[in-house]
Order: sequence, then C-alpha cells, then structure tokens
Amino acid sequence: MKILQLINKHQNRGAETFACQLAGHLIALGHQVKMVAVFNGEANLPFKGEIICLNASPGKRFLDLKAWKNLAEVISTFQPDIIQANAGDTLKYAIFSRIIFGWKAPVLFRNASEVGRYLTSYFQKKYNGFLYKKLDAVASVSAASEKDLLQHFPFLKGKTEVIPIGLEEIKEISPVHLQPGSGKHIVHVGGFSFEKNHRGLLRIFSKVLEKNQQAYLHLVGDGPLKEEVETEVKKMGLSPRVRFYGFVNNPLSFINVADVLVLPSIIEGLPGVILEAMFCKTPVVAYNVGGISEIVGEGKGILIEKNEEELFSEAIQKSIKSPEELGIDKAYHMVTNNYMNSEIALKFVNSYRKIATAPE
Repeated sequence: MKILQLINKHQNRGAETFACQLAGHLIALGHQVKMVAVFNGEANLPFKGEIICLNASPGKRFLDLKAWKNLAEVISTFQPDIIQANAGDTLKYAIFSRIIFGWKAPVLFRNASEVGRYLTSYFQKKYNGFLYKKLDAVASVSAASEKDLLQHFPFLKGKTEVIPIGLEEIKEISPVHLQPGSGKHIVHVGGFSFEKNHRGLLRIFSKVLEKNQQAYLHLVGDGPLKEEVETEVKKMGLSPRVRFYGFVNNPLSFINVADVLVLPSIIEGLPGVILEAMFCKTPVVAYNVGGISEIVGEGKGILIEKNEEELFSEAIQKSIKSPEELGIDKAYHMVTNNYMNSEIALKFVNSYRKIATAPE
C-alpha cells in the first residue's frame, strides 16, 4: 500500500514521534510511506527518509489555500491509498485540501487525546463536527478517547476503532546518574503545557517534602509554560530540590533510574511515557484521566482520582518505600506482550485495508 502520514510539524511530541515510528514499521512491512508536515519545525524526528513540509502559515490555518494546494500536489504525485492525519491541525488541512482540490484518497484521523476537553464553544463543536463528517475512519488511542469522541460526535459510530500507542524495541538504555546519589528521585517527562499540570505537580511535591527530605523532582521536557513553572519553583522555595533538563534525546534513561514516574495530567489519551516506565520496571503514579486506567491500576502502578493531591503525594511515598508492591513485573509483561510498535503497525495495516477497500 501507499500510505501518507500527515503530522503537525517537526516537534518532539508524542503524536509526531509515534507517526514516524509507525512509518518505519510500515516500510519494514513492505509498504510505501510518505511523511508530510503541515508546519515548519526544527526537531529531529525518528524517521530516516525525507519529511516534506507544506510550509503552512499558523496565522492562516483556517484559510490556507497555498498549503492546501501543496498537499494536493503531493497527493497527486504520490497517489496514496490512504492518508493518516495525526492529531493537531492535520485533520483540518487534509479535509479542506480534499474539498477544494478534489482528490479522492480516504482519510483516517488518529485521535490521540480527549477531543471533548478542547471544545469550549458551540462554534468549535460545529466546526469540528463538520470536519469529522468528512472522515472515512478514526483510530483512537484508547477506549476512553473513543468514548469521549462518540459522546460528542455520535454520527461517527461504526467508523471508529481503538489502536493504542506502542513502544519501539529497546535493546540498550544509556546510563544517566541523577544527583544527589543518596536522594529519592521523582521523574516527570512531558511538555510544559497546561494538560501536564506542572503547577499541580509542584504542590504535590511540596507535600512529599513534608515527609521525605531526601526527595528530588526531575522535570524532563520543554514547552511554552516552562519559564512560568521555573518562576513558580523559585516562589515556592523549591529550587534546591527541582531540576529542569529541557528536551533530551534519551528520556528513557531518566525514567530507567527514577524511583517513581509521576503523571498528574488533567488531559491525556494513552501516554507512551507510562508504557516506557513499565518497560523499565519503574513504579508509576498517575491521575485517572483519559485512557490511563486502561494500563495503570489493578496491580500495575497507582491510579489516583484527578485533583486528589494529598492522595497523590501519599502514593509517591508508598512507591518510594515499597516499589515491589506496585506490580512492576506484571506491568512489564503487559507492555511487552501488548504494546510494542511492531504489533501495533499490523493493526494499522488491517485498518487501512478495510478503509481502502470500503465502498464509496
């Protein structure tokens, strides 16, 4: 098959990273894959081939005829059997390009979060509903993401399925030494955006420090709210205990040596960082949002209801003191048996074939 993967931009976020990893597995399976980015970016993504950029303008994303035409020209040349739009503005650009320029390839949208949490107005729901009605299929990253989507757009029933995110085969993890060596190290990996709830994490960490003076918090990632969080750390007097690393090429190395990975997000789909922690046999404490309950809980890590900061801090303490009680072996076997990208790619291929052969 010929498959066009459409990503938002060259950026180190989950949707783009997974799309590139998936593309590599599709190529290994004998398919032809074209990677296309809507916007310019500077990140080095895990794809060995060329990533074409549409050079879209963020200020014209609702009426970007030039970029829509650029996409149509790529499609005309490549003649894909299917187009996968991977989160962000990719759906908008794919649908309007098809409407205006008349190409016929089916479009699958990868729903990587809870779309309902972003619909804050009547116009947004109507606008997104218009786009979704033009879709051929949706692959949601979790059952929770699919349920949320169908609650807001029930007309998609019969066009959706759940295909989770996965992990690459991990053969070696580069060593990282967190300081001080005698400390207890709490690691968070994620972009500095409102969804990740760094301010809430700082409040939780303050509660941990009340009972454990050996605790240190390590924040791995970058993003628009990083400076605000750095300022908040100083205001709260936490600077000696909180480390910022920015974007790193080896987040798995930090997860591997952590005493506990934490994820107090307020919005999630199915976070790959939790799968990585489980692969490393690092205990996990996370809020019960999105599809997290599909992998955390029932003897695999600790699941806390959203905004229960006191309980979250107590769960961190438990993880540090008794990691053997958090089912790390059970979690490891779940990930290696059910969440590896080599198997996830086969699920996408099956979906592509159903969509490409479906009657118009």
